[in-house]
Amino acid sequence: MKKLSITTLVLLLAISAKAQTVKYNKALADSLGADAYGMKMYVLVILKTGANTTATKAATDSAFAGHMANIGGLATEGKLVVAGPMGKNDKNYRGIFIFNVKTLPEAKALVATDPAFKAKLLDAEFYPWYGSAALPVYLKVHKEIEKIGH
Repeated sequence: MKKLSITTLVLLLAISAKAQTVKYNKALADSLGADAYGMKMYVLVILKTGANTTATKAATDSAFAGHMANIGGLATEGKLVVAGPMGKNDKNYRGIFIFNVKTLPEAKALVATDPAFKAKLLDAEFYPWYGSAALPVYLKVHKEIEKIGH
């Protein structure tokens, strides 16, 4: 009886594993620029506190309102796939961007459009980053789960 129970359990696990297998979708992979591993290159940007520490509250508020609008615009264009703030830390890191571009100069040109960078309230470090080609797709789902929009 014990042998039959173990055999049944193994069979059920095998069926469950087979049911969870996802079929490769070549059209989707190609549309996202995925390689054979489902990955692609992006540019990771670490946002840091900028050199301008004497801006007025009104100037800072205006620049960061423009920063948020710029983030929204770049996300709508499909250029920015991840953005968010970091918690307090001893490195003056403020947040991250992951740009859906292939080169550092492309990412630097996008950052140059941001009012908070223009005002030197933020600075940035740029790195090539290899991640899931599916990142751009999550933004569509995010719109369905955010209760308060930006």
